[in-house]
Amino acid sequence: MRETQTITVNMGPQHPSTHGVLRLVVELDGEVVRGVKPVIGYLHTGMEKELEAQRYIQGITITDRMDYLSPLGNNLVYVLAIEALCGIKPPPRGQYLRVVLAELQRLASHMIWLGTHAMDLGAWAVMIYCIREREAILDLFEMAAGVRMMTTYIRPGGLRNDVPPEFFTGFERNGKRAWGVYEFMAELPRRIDEYEALLTENPIWINRTKGVGVISGEQAVDWCLTGAALRASGVVYDVRKAFPYSSYDEFDFEVPSATEGDVFARYQVRVAEMRQSVRIINQALAKIEALGPDAPVNSDNRRFVPPPKQEIDWSMESLIHHFKIWTEGIRPPAGEAYVPVESPRGEIGVYVVSDGSAHPVRASYRPPSLINLQAIETLAEGHMIADLVACLGSLDPILGEIDR
Repeated sequence: MRETQTITVNMGPQHPSTHGVLRLVVELDGEVVRGVKPVIGYLHTGMEKELEAQRYIQGITITDRMDYLSPLGNNLVYVLAIEALCGIKPPPRGQYLRVVLAELQRLASHMIWLGTHAMDLGAWAVMIYCIREREAILDLFEMAAGVRMMTTYIRPGGLRNDVPPEFFTGFERNGKRAWGVYEFMAELPRRIDEYEALLTENPIWINRTKGVGVISGEQAVDWCLTGAALRASGVVYDVRKAFPYSSYDEFDFEVPSATEGDVFARYQVRVAEMRQSVRIINQALAKIEALGPDAPVNSDNRRFVPPPKQEIDWSMESLIHHFKIWTEGIRPPAGEAYVPVESPRGEIGVYVVSDGSAHPVRASYRPPSLINLQAIETLAEGHMIADLVACLGSLDPILGEIDR
C-alpha cells in the first residue's frame, strides 16, 4: 500500500476569506486539515509605539484604525484608561450616549462579520442585506461626528461634542431620507429576522456550520478566548457584566450563550447579541430623553477637558485651559491603569503608564483577535480545507488589531 503523505500549502497572504492580510500554513492529508499555523505581520503598523509618541488626545486617532470595524470601541477603551489616570468621568448624558454609540458600533461590526462570513460560504444575499443596515448606522455616525468611520469622537471626559437633534429624529436631504436612531431601532429587529430567515434553517448553511470547528468550554478557557468564541462554548463571560463600565450596570440585558461550541453556535450567539444591543440602546435612549436635551455630555474638569466655546467667550481662566490643553496636551498624574471593555470580538484591554508628562510612557493592548486566532488549529484539525474558511470566519479576526 502507498504510504500516506501530507503536503504543506499556503492559504494567503491575501484579503478575501482570510479577513485581513493573513497567511495560514496548512498541512493537508488530501483535503483533510492536519495542522494550521497562522503567520501574521503582513499588516504591521507599530500603533502601540506610535501612541507613546503622541499626546494623549492625539493618540485617539490611532485607535480608530486599529480595529477598523470598531473605531468607537477602540476610542472608548483608550479613553477610559486615560480617565482612570486622570480621575474623571463624563456626566450621565455623556455616559449614555457612549453606550448608544458603542452598541451601534457592535451592530455595525456584527453586520460586516455576518455578511462576509456568509459570503465566504456562498450566501451572497446576506451580505447585501447586512450592508444595507450598516449604511444606516454609518449615517448616524456621520450625523454625530461628521465622518462615517474613523470618528475620533469619544474623548477624555465625554465626547467631542453633543449629538445633533437629527441623530434622534433623522432628516431628509436631496430626496434621501436618513433614519434617526429611534426609527432605526424600531425597524432593526425585523431586519435581523430577515437574516435568520435566510440562514438559520437553510440546509446548506447548517451542513457547512453545524459540527464544524468545535471547541469545548475548557479548551476555550485554556486558549483565553473571549467574546462569542467563548460564549458559544458555554462560558458566559462578558466584560459589560463582569466589570461594568460607562454605566452598563444600569441596563437590563442578557449575555447570549450556547453549548455546542461550533461555527453554527458562534453564529447564533452573535445574532442574539445584535438583538441585545437593540435592547440596550432603547434603554439608553429612554434615559437620555429623561435627562433632557440641555444635560451636559462632558466633564467640567478643565484640567483635562477643553471648555465649550461659549465659556471661553467670557472666562479668561477657561481660555487659558483651552490654550494649554491644545498646545501642551493633558498631563495625567503619574501612575498606571488597565481597563477592559467588551468589543465585538471579545475583551479588548489597554494598559497605559503615565509619568506625569503629556505622552504615555507605555500603551499596550490586549487584542481579542490576536488571542482568539490562536485557536484556529484546534478548530480546523480533521476538517476539510473548505471548512477551514468557515472556522476562521467564525472567529471574526481583524488583522489591523492583530498586527497593530
